[in-house]
Amino acid sequence: MTTETMNSTDMFRLMQKIDMGKIAKLAQQVDLGELMEALEHIDPKMLKQMLKKTSGTPKAAPAVNGDFFDIAAEVGEADRARLKLVRAFMEREVQPIAAEYWQRGEFPRQVLPLLATMTEEVFAGRPFIFPHSDPLMAGLFTMEVARVDPSMSTFFGVHWGLAMGSINAFGSDEQKARWLPGMRRFEKIGSWALTEPEVGSAAAAGLKTTARREGDSWVINGAKKWSGNATFADVNVIMARDLEDNQVKAFLIELGTPGYTVEKIEDKIAQRMVENANITLDQVRVPESSRLPGVNSFKDVSWQLSSARAIVAWQATGLSMGAYEHALRYAQTREQFGKPIGSFQLVQNMLVQMLGGVTAQQTMMLRLAELEAREGAISHEHASLAKAFCGEQMREVVAHGRGLLGGNGILLEHHLARFFADAEAIYSYEGSHEMNTLIVGRAITGQSAFV
Repeated sequence: MTTETMNSTDMFRLMQKIDMGKIAKLAQQVDLGELMEALEHIDPKMLKQMLKKTSGTPKAAPAVNGDFFDIAAEVGEADRARLKLVRAFMEREVQPIAAEYWQRGEFPRQVLPLLATMTEEVFAGRPFIFPHSDPLMAGLFTMEVARVDPSMSTFFGVHWGLAMGSINAFGSDEQKARWLPGMRRFEKIGSWALTEPEVGSAAAAGLKTTARREGDSWVINGAKKWSGNATFADVNVIMARDLEDNQVKAFLIELGTPGYTVEKIEDKIAQRMVENANITLDQVRVPESSRLPGVNSFKDVSWQLSSARAIVAWQATGLSMGAYEHALRYAQTREQFGKPIGSFQLVQNMLVQMLGGVTAQQTMMLRLAELEAREGAISHEHASLAKAFCGEQMREVVAHGRGLLGGNGILLEHHLARFFADAEAIYSYEGSHEMNTLIVGRAITGQSAFV
């Protein structure tokens, strides 16, 4: 054999290296004799390279990782292990049933004992965590939950962040002892209600729900809207305007209290697993011991709202992270024109844009958590900028992801449809995008554009 050509014997030796199944398929399509004659004049080095390419093992795709800048490394090794437990739980227990319960518009209450076991393992030996005692860990926990199911992260935000958070921050020792242990074990579920049918962004200007003191009791009248978990919550933190001093007060109202009526909101197109409710309060009478003594004006409530907005920004970040990871997995496995769509330039461009949006949110939220840890609180303008920015980025990320999946992007089985719809709820609650923008605008200009 010369360096220029190969004889038939040498050619057959090389052909033996090829999978015989592939040769059989080839024989059905071409005349192997003519092929062998043509190959005799091919450069041996070139042929060997061709054989190497056809017989080599395909290169494994890189691992899917939505934390591209490794912000989870900012917590210690023990906390990283706890976050892995959260991720494993969500992927094992929640992800397989998320689409079904989203479609049914119901919360999967059977997971509550499992949530209790998981959270006790994750937060064992820690003080009350949401969100003040460890802002970064609380945020990363929220991000991990929302990464798999945004509805479940909202359940946590309402039960643990708003309801338990209110009792922990504003409640008496007796109220804390009565409610917090059972709520931490998910034996008692909490809800929270500020927004009303006719009062949303203008809550600071005056709630229509009123509270009137009568001796050692309070009589509450009015209505609330969008109260999450309220359909099955054992206790609801209700905000009402005190008729005597015109200031906001907070009351713990238990399910089954006479005059307290809860009606589930139907026909939502976002976060359908969250059971939001319309609430009617008709001459609801509660004792003074049910009033949270730490809430004496809207200022107290607004302090809590800043932390809640930060948690919602973390939810937006987790939702974006999950949408990106689902889109990337799809691009790695979905084939068109004989190869994965992830090999096409436009698809890679969409994925990189998604990853950029996710990473921008993560790094902003990391810094916000650092500021809260340093200052002991979150300013309204910092929380509002995070909510406004992360909400907008989230919308862009999920839009790219849904589009990347084409027609499959509107099917629940591929997750992106659920994330795309749920993003609209997160974009809208805990202060609309416009109100959060104007809060930041007031801070940087010194001029209020709304009140």
